[in-house]
Amino acid sequence: MSHKPAHLLLVDDDPGLLKLLGLRLTSEGYSVVTAESGAEGLRVLNREKVDLVISDLRMDEMDGMQLFAEIQKVQPGMPVIILTAHGSIPDAVAATQQGVFSFLTKPVDKDALYQAIDDALEQSAPATDERWREAIVTRSPLMLRLLEQARLVAQSDVSVLINGQSGTGKEIFAQAIHNASPRNSKPFIAINCGALPEQLLESELFGHARGAFTGAVSNREGLFQAAEGGTLFLDEIGDMPAPLQVKLLRVLQERKVRPLGSNRDIDINVRIISATHRDLPKAMARGEFREDLYYRLNVVSLKIPALAERTEDIPLLANHLLRQAAERHKPFVRAFSTDAMKRLMTASWPGNVRQLVNVIEQCVALTSSPVISDALVEQALEGENTALPTFVEARNQFELNYLRKLLQITKGNVTHAARMAGRNRTEFYKLLSRHELDANDFKE
Repeated sequence: MSHKPAHLLLVDDDPGLLKLLGLRLTSEGYSVVTAESGAEGLRVLNREKVDLVISDLRMDEMDGMQLFAEIQKVQPGMPVIILTAHGSIPDAVAATQQGVFSFLTKPVDKDALYQAIDDALEQSAPATDERWREAIVTRSPLMLRLLEQARLVAQSDVSVLINGQSGTGKEIFAQAIHNASPRNSKPFIAINCGALPEQLLESELFGHARGAFTGAVSNREGLFQAAEGGTLFLDEIGDMPAPLQVKLLRVLQERKVRPLGSNRDIDINVRIISATHRDLPKAMARGEFREDLYYRLNVVSLKIPALAERTEDIPLLANHLLRQAAERHKPFVRAFSTDAMKRLMTASWPGNVRQLVNVIEQCVALTSSPVISDALVEQALEGENTALPTFVEARNQFELNYLRKLLQITKGNVTHAARMAGRNRTEFYKLLSRHELDANDFKE
């Protein structure tokens, strides 16, 4: 059974039963926090965002119904499921009349419990449609605040610049903004500005006329036209070549696009969301990124935190991703061992969510057990340390190595090195600046 990701609070004064129920629900993909008394449960609610409370009925000091009453004072509408070994039909009727979502008798049938949880979460969902952000699995206060900002900015047409390390999910965030916007019925189109050569990127963005270049055998509309009425997502905008930055600025200023090889401007109605892992103010200081373009793109700035900055999301994400991978490949895989989850929680995650996805895919591919072991997670993490870099990362590393070799050969002579590279001195100095190389360091 597939369940909606949710954060559950379990309250029971029996530590053994509390642990058992917590393990069962965690194995189903829920994020769980526990409390051994009603008072402790209220303290948890004060410090954490919880989607649903499951409480035992009979507890010392504060029973389940008293806890329910206190919860409704501080969080009206919070769904509560009551479990009891001493239930009766009158008790159940009385509880539901007071607003308890469900009243289940112990020992609880697991399918009945899962169904009650799913029904409670479905019926207690906010009136506003949250499907716009369903691909973003989080309970991190940092991310939830960011999502609220995204929801607000989605209602206008201002340009948004998303900052964040590689693998943090910038494109998914851009898609969420589009989904929450009035443009959501129109196309969302993404392009990586650092993954294509300059002429090909120009043709992709702006289109081309027949005969514009060798191989242009017919007219072709660009992505600005393809995204008409919708959103164009410019990923890795910091890697866009300087000549195209000028053309992009003109498009943003005039709201018109001119295909390559054409003398005709075409009106466009497109919202721009861009993203980068680079420090664009530093790139501007080095002359690599246009200041006027930066301010056009950066009307609203959103910074996505690294996975290491929101470790509370790791169990939720890991279980969600495990469920997806298992459904595709091995449905018998159900959960992580306790030690495996601890290892996931303490890993450094330089590749962020993208790396977590890869690790879990590897674990599912290699396991023959319903439970992912700590040893398997360790093996997958070690494999990630030698994994292939992204295309942009590989290209940047090649450029760095190539420039170092040129400067070594020419003993720091920039004119000679630029000539060997087929670049003019200005372009070559920009390359050196981008990679923070000083030709003087190579002079003898």
